[in-house]
Amino acid sequence: MNEIVCSLLVIGAGPGGYVCAIRAGQLGIDTVIVEKDRPGGTCLNVGCIPSKALIHVAEEFEKAVRWAQDSAPLGISVSAPAFDLAQAIAWKDHIVGRLSIGVAGLLKRAGVKTLHGHARFRDGKTVTVETETGIQVVKAKTIVIATGSEPVTLPDLPFGGPVISSSDALTLTELPNRLAVIGGGYIGLELGMAFARLGSRVSIIESEPRILPLYDPELTRPVAKRLKELGVDVLAGARARGLSPAGDALIVETAEGARSIAADKVLVTVGRRPVTGGVGLEEIDLDMAGRFLRIDDQCRTSMRGVYAIGDVTGEPMLAHRAMAQGEMVAEIVAGKRRSWDVRAIPAICFTDPEIVSVGLSPEEARAGGREIKIGQFPFSANGRSMTKLAEDGFVRVVARADNHLVLGIQAVGQGISELSTAFGLAIEMGARLEDIAGTIHAHPTQGEAFQEAALKALGHALHI
Repeated sequence: MNEIVCSLLVIGAGPGGYVCAIRAGQLGIDTVIVEKDRPGGTCLNVGCIPSKALIHVAEEFEKAVRWAQDSAPLGISVSAPAFDLAQAIAWKDHIVGRLSIGVAGLLKRAGVKTLHGHARFRDGKTVTVETETGIQVVKAKTIVIATGSEPVTLPDLPFGGPVISSSDALTLTELPNRLAVIGGGYIGLELGMAFARLGSRVSIIESEPRILPLYDPELTRPVAKRLKELGVDVLAGARARGLSPAGDALIVETAEGARSIAADKVLVTVGRRPVTGGVGLEEIDLDMAGRFLRIDDQCRTSMRGVYAIGDVTGEPMLAHRAMAQGEMVAEIVAGKRRSWDVRAIPAICFTDPEIVSVGLSPEEARAGGREIKIGQFPFSANGRSMTKLAEDGFVRVVARADNHLVLGIQAVGQGISELSTAFGLAIEMGARLEDIAGTIHAHPTQGEAFQEAALKALGHALHI
C-alpha cells in the first residue's frame, strides 16, 4: 500500500476544490487533490456549463423558427429550420471537454498532484483513495472537504426509465415530445424553458403557490408571461404522486383533485443535497448544521485542520461561492489573514428572461426596520434593449433612505446576467445611490438602466 504525505489534501475537484488547490499550489503549498470523476465537478460537467450551452442552443433555434415564420421587423428570412439534439449535445460535450482538460492543466501548472479515485477518511489526518490500481493512502496536515452536492430524489419517482435528473436531461440525444418538470425553481425553469423553445410540450409542477418562490413576484412576472407565450403548462400548488401504471404519464394532485399529465420524460428538479455519504465522515465526527457540514467564518469545521467549502456547507449552493471559499481557505492555510466577510453573493436564474438578485430585496430590507428608497427603470425605455427586441424587464435598486447606501439590486431581462458583476461590485464596495448615478455609463447599453434606476431613487430619472 503506497503512502503520500502532503501539506494540503483537497477532496473533490469541483469549482471550490480545484480553485482551492490551484491557489494553494501558487502559494507554494504541497497539495494533492482527489476526484473520482472528471475535473470540474457538477458545475462544469453536468451543471452550469452544459445547461447554459443547451439554453444557448434553444435561443438560437427559436430565433431561426421565428424568422422562418415571420421575418418582420428585422427583415431576416430563412427556410424551415431543423434541429438535431444529438449534434447539439456533442457540441456541448466538446465545450465541457475543453474546459475539463483546461482545469487539469491549471492544476498541473500549479504543481498540484491529482489522484483519480474515491476518497474516504480513516482519521482527521489520513484518507484512503480507491484508485484503479489499488488503495492509495494520503496523510495531510490540512484537509479540505469539497464533495459538492447531488440531485434530490423523490420516493415515489426514483431516477430511472422515464424519470430523469437535471444531469440526465443534459445527455439526452432525442428531444422528448412531452416533458413534465417537477419543481418550479431555477433549475426546473431553466431546463423546462430550454426544451420548450426546442419544441417539447412542457408542463411544470410546483408545490408552492407560484414559480420561483425564492424571488419576489415582481421579478418573476416577466418569466411567467414568457412561459405562457411558450405554451408551457404551469401547475402551481400541485404535487407529483408517481407514474401511471403504463409509465407514460405523471399523476399529479391539485386542489381540484388528481390529474394525469402525459409525459415521455419526467424531469425531477426539487433541489440538491450535500454529498456527505461514503467519504467516512463518521470516522471524524464533524458537527453538522442539518444536512450540511457546520463551518465558521474561515470555513473551519469542528475538527482542527479540516475545512469544508462549497455545496457541502449549505446555501447558497452556487459555484462562485465555492470558488471564493476555496481561494480564501488556500490563503488561510498559507498563513494569510482572511475571513468570510462577503456582503452579497449574486444569484442568477438563466430563464427567459434572466433574473439577477444581489443583496436585499425590498421586503428583506424593510424587515430589518429600515426606511428605504427604491428606484426602478424599465428596459422598455432603454434604447439598447429596443434594438435587441428585449424590452421586457427592469433594473431595481434598493437603498437606505437616510444615507443612500445601496442594500440590494435586482433585475429581470434578456442577457442581464452580464450585469451581475457591476451589481455585486457596487454592494461590495459600499456604493451609494450618488456613486452609481454619478458614474458615466456607456450608451447605448443595457447597463444604462442601472444608472437610471439609481437616478430614479434619487428622484430625478432622466429617461422616464
